[in-house]
Amino acid sequence: MVRKIVLSVIGVVISIGIIVLARYFMSVNNYQSKVKDTKIENVNLQKVADGDYIGSYDVDFIEAKVSVKVRSHRIISIKLLKHKTERGKKAEVITDEVVKAQSLKVDTITGATNSSKVILKAIETALKSGEKV
Repeated sequence: MVRKIVLSVIGVVISIGIIVLARYFMSVNNYQSKVKDTKIENVNLQKVADGDYIGSYDVDFIEAKVSVKVRSHRIISIKLLKHKTERGKKAEVITDEVVKAQSLKVDTITGATNSSKVILKAIETALKSGEKV
């Protein structure tokens, strides 16, 4: 009787483990698809009014929120307000690259490509919110 109970408990624990593992792998696959499908579009700064703009982008495992300051159709500064990442901390320098280039068409940071794309997309979202129609 005790053996049956122990085997039943082991079976339940293994079943729960399999379900949790399957859900994790589905989340990873979804995250990878989102990152792969993320396209960074350049924004025409001549259409962006002066102001401070907030943008964010989230692909589950990586998330970024930025504040972009625009004056006279130039990006003056970009502050990274939030960056949820695992190993992509070194991508945070991409904000400086965007300010220097005055463009979103900059190289991603090697070893932090996914975080680079998420930060760039957050910057794009911020800039697009300031576009004059």
